[in-house]
Amino acid sequence: MPTGTPQPAFVLIRPQMGENIGAAARGMWNFGLDRMRVVNPRDGWPNSKAVAMASGAGRLLDEAQLYDTTADAIADCSYVYATTARPRGLTKPVLAPDAAMAEAATRVARGEKVAVLFGPERTGMENEDIARANAIITVPVNPDFPSLNLAQCVLLTGYEWRRATETVMPGRVEMAGAVWAEQIEIEKLAEHYETQLDEAGFFFPDHKAESMKLNLRNLWSRMPMTRADVQTLHGVLRQMVHWAKAR
Repeated sequence: MPTGTPQPAFVLIRPQMGENIGAAARGMWNFGLDRMRVVNPRDGWPNSKAVAMASGAGRLLDEAQLYDTTADAIADCSYVYATTARPRGLTKPVLAPDAAMAEAATRVARGEKVAVLFGPERTGMENEDIARANAIITVPVNPDFPSLNLAQCVLLTGYEWRRATETVMPGRVEMAGAVWAEQIEIEKLAEHYETQLDEAGFFFPDHKAESMKLNLRNLWSRMPMTRADVQTLHGVLRQMVHWAKAR
């Protein structure tokens, strides 16, 4: 059974290759989408090549709904997006994938049934299908090579859906069990190096000593160090001092 998460239906119109249908299923499931509708697939249905390509997302194919026409596939929907790379001379809102999926998320959240149409691999969406849509999704691709593979387009749209509906961290540091060093630990490290370098005559000439110390402390503060990093740098300096005295 499909998950209970409200979401748009992804409608594959007259897909030609089973492998692309399977890859589209994988792309959908990567981003938590499991409402696939298939309109008049060229090689019939079910399709063994689609199953092989879907891998762990095979259940989407088992639960996919099969339709004879685009009109039938979207009959229960209140708002429909059509994905196309080329303007077709039809007066419609044209949205980038991120804006379209943000809008779709709002519509789905208030109970609307939304669908996204994807055209066949060789020709893309036909005007007859686009005319049934309320808005167009266009990816800002290279104008000299605008054609996207069916699965690629599904994957990209699914990604934007996920971004619109989930809290996505823009970046993070994998700590692997480490903890960030506290300021007092950085301070002690700076003092350790300053003391030993002073004894070694590093801060020379005297009139530049203060600015050299300031630059060194600024260096430590710019380095994002873990507690283990600090301990390692203390150990490096202690060993170097020990080696120098042993000589």
